[in-house]
Amino acid sequence: MVHQLLRIFELLAVAAAISSIAYYVTCLWGVSSFLRTAKLADKNVRPTPAVSILKPLKGTDPHMYECFRSHCLQDYPEYEIIFGVSDPRDPAIELVERLTREFPQRVIRLTVCRQTLGTNIKVSNLAQMLPEARYEHLIVNDSDIRVEPDYLRRVLAPLADPAIGLVTCLYRGIPSDTLGSRLESLGISMDFCPGVLVARQIEGIKFGLGSTLAFRRRDLQAIGGFETLADYLADDYQLGQHIAALGLKVELSGVVVETFLPRYTLSEFFSHQLRWARAVRDSRFWGYVGMGITFGIPWALGALICARGAVWAWELFAITVAMRVAAAVVVGMTVLGDRRVTRFLAMLPLRDFIAMLVWITSFAGHKVEWRGELFRLKDGKLESIP
Repeated sequence: MVHQLLRIFELLAVAAAISSIAYYVTCLWGVSSFLRTAKLADKNVRPTPAVSILKPLKGTDPHMYECFRSHCLQDYPEYEIIFGVSDPRDPAIELVERLTREFPQRVIRLTVCRQTLGTNIKVSNLAQMLPEARYEHLIVNDSDIRVEPDYLRRVLAPLADPAIGLVTCLYRGIPSDTLGSRLESLGISMDFCPGVLVARQIEGIKFGLGSTLAFRRRDLQAIGGFETLADYLADDYQLGQHIAALGLKVELSGVVVETFLPRYTLSEFFSHQLRWARAVRDSRFWGYVGMGITFGIPWALGALICARGAVWAWELFAITVAMRVAAAVVVGMTVLGDRRVTRFLAMLPLRDFIAMLVWITSFAGHKVEWRGELFRLKDGKLESIP
């Protein structure tokens, strides 16, 4: 009986390892396609209409002021920045006031959002910030996002095409000096972004990323406004999905922005990964199940152990590791411009085993922790747990 179970697991591991190799090949194919499209898009960059940047805040993040400043240094003719907080004593307000003093030539406004329109306070704030925005074109991005001076020109250019309803961006993580933060950065460069490129290659992008969401006010109104998303955990994903449901395209920009990662402990890192995993699981279940084939190194190692070190198993393991490393390095270096990828490459097997553990654990419950509060996920929506 034990021998039969080992044989079954061996066959499963071999099939999964081979599938992961195919996934890595698709990832490299996706990189080529993305770089070709991004290069063509940059040739057609041109001025676009005035834009309102909406930035909901809660507390402070690493290098937050530096991120704020990067939005004030844009080479763009007309834009405004609207910040929103739900607590009039939020410490982020001091940074907004400092920013206003440093850049008096910029239109910067702060809104205190006193209503609670849903369990997702970020989206609740966005709904209350929107009436303050003067322009048809809107950008929403997270408070810890740093951008280059040509960010607005490049991100907004695709919206000149009426068939495109939303533009979103890949991002690279700038880690702090903790192991958890470095593993988070590796995951962004070696797992998350490759997965986005594969999705783009196979079925097209039908979701948004919180690093950048650029869209038109009329399309937001057509889906029912921010209020429609006020109870979802993955509001960025849902915004893209709702806009795609209108028959509009979601475009992945060639722009790559930066996010500064907190000093995660290992437990905080695991909790954050689990929250993200369960959010994705509830948003696109079968696609998330398919992520199981992306853990090539654990599957190939399992096949090697079950085959008791057979030559063919060593060959499969070597090919899997080589393709895994190639995909990680190519995405990290050529797409994201993340030089830390090669520096932290030795941590790749650890990252893969933790990612597989998170994936398995994510199916075992519906609770998530977010900003110090407990919630239950149901169909992607948040329910508060006292």
